[in-house]
Amino acid sequence: MSMGEAGLLIVAIDGPSGTGKSSVSKAVATSLGIGYLDTGAMYRALTWWCVDRGIDLHDQSAVAQEALTFPLAMGTDPAAPTVRMGDLDIAAAIRTPSISAAVSNVATNLGVREELIRRQRELMARVAAETGGVVAEGRDITTVVAPDATVRILMTASEEARIARRAGELASTAEATRAQVVDRDERDSTVASFLTAADGVVTVDTSHLDFDGSVEAVLAVVDRGRVRD
Repeated sequence: MSMGEAGLLIVAIDGPSGTGKSSVSKAVATSLGIGYLDTGAMYRALTWWCVDRGIDLHDQSAVAQEALTFPLAMGTDPAAPTVRMGDLDIAAAIRTPSISAAVSNVATNLGVREELIRRQRELMARVAAETGGVVAEGRDITTVVAPDATVRILMTASEEARIARRAGELASTAEATRAQVVDRDERDSTVASFLTAADGVVTVDTSHLDFDGSVEAVLAVVDRGRVRD
């Protein structure tokens, strides 16, 4: 099934860390009554899996091989999304500072990306068929995973706003947060384009918007996109 199949609402949202992308995407999916997929969590989950098994994250072949078989299950209800590895809930474990610091080693592995992009497309198609649509967020959804989505959005914000938001989430200093936000984005941008909007992708700048304002801005873009579609 094509991502852009008639009657299904596919919303692809990309952007760097600290723009409010995840929380806004969940709220948008809830408002629209459709599914939600956090693709970044999939890279975090594979990172956790490899670390848990003592696999060297710099061994690209070994990590890419694990991507083919690791037992990841993503819950796509925007009100309560889950990340499970078999019977184990790892939603909290994949958000620890150690995983955040290591995930770029996995996310920049081209073999990993090929397999996880395949999984992401399958999940998006299944969830859209079940609920009428899906909001998928990440770093290459608008350009690689679902370039034919109904609506494609790049969420941006100033570096200062992004660092301040993420520092508040992590209860850390701006200096400590910078490595998790700016440095990681620089590493990940070597394999995914999420800092500037591609042709046909609408930019939503959340630098001066609060959460509700950000949700409203994205929903307005979705409404316009649905009319054109």
